[in-house]
Amino acid sequence: MNHFVASIPDVIAPEVIAIVPAAGIGSRMQADCPKQYLTAGGKTIIEHAILSLLSHPRIQQIIVVIHPQDAQFSTLPIAQDPRISIVHGGEQRADSVMAGLQHAGQAKWVLVHDAARPCLHLDDLDKLLSIIGNSKVGGILAAPVRDTMKRGAVGIQAIAHTVDRQDLWHALTPQLFPLELLKVCLSRALQDGAVVTDEASALEHCGYHPILVPGRSDNIKVTRPEDLALAAFYLTQRQYPK
Repeated sequence: MNHFVASIPDVIAPEVIAIVPAAGIGSRMQADCPKQYLTAGGKTIIEHAILSLLSHPRIQQIIVVIHPQDAQFSTLPIAQDPRISIVHGGEQRADSVMAGLQHAGQAKWVLVHDAARPCLHLDDLDKLLSIIGNSKVGGILAAPVRDTMKRGAVGIQAIAHTVDRQDLWHALTPQLFPLELLKVCLSRALQDGAVVTDEASALEHCGYHPILVPGRSDNIKVTRPEDLALAAFYLTQRQYPK
């Protein structure tokens, strides 16, 4: 009996596939193109987001989910990378993620990252991926809330009351889950008409409690015009591994 061959499954890391939903139009940016195609630090936002993922050796395939009428992504140099596949998304983020899941094959784990988060650091990605083997549910990068939080009054721009910020977290991406579990939970949440603003909320809808993995607060999402300059500044502080 070949004992070396028998031991291989114990040392090979589970396969991880990344999904980057990028089918949104980014109306809040007040720009002529979707926010993921705005430029910061010499590259588009989505290129930075994808390069952040490709910098980790455990991520060997990325599924980019674009709008059916998107003609821009295929013109980017990164679109020619053999590790990248392109599929068409749906109206909502959850529909786009589900489209990506349908093309993810037999991967054990799936990592979902916003196309508009260009400033992900390798050490945060490494911390998130390290939960594989210790969790059957998965987890998300998140940052503790530091600001004073206010609940607005219904129908008017006034304070109703202050919200206790203890145990409040900003949900970030990437978010990492067993592929089949995410597929089941996302499908059920969509069928139930649940509000699904991120992948973790689909698992929460089904009674699961993903892990909170503390991440850097500079992992910002570019949603408003002023975010672009901040992202460009953060990107000047980072270099991709060669």
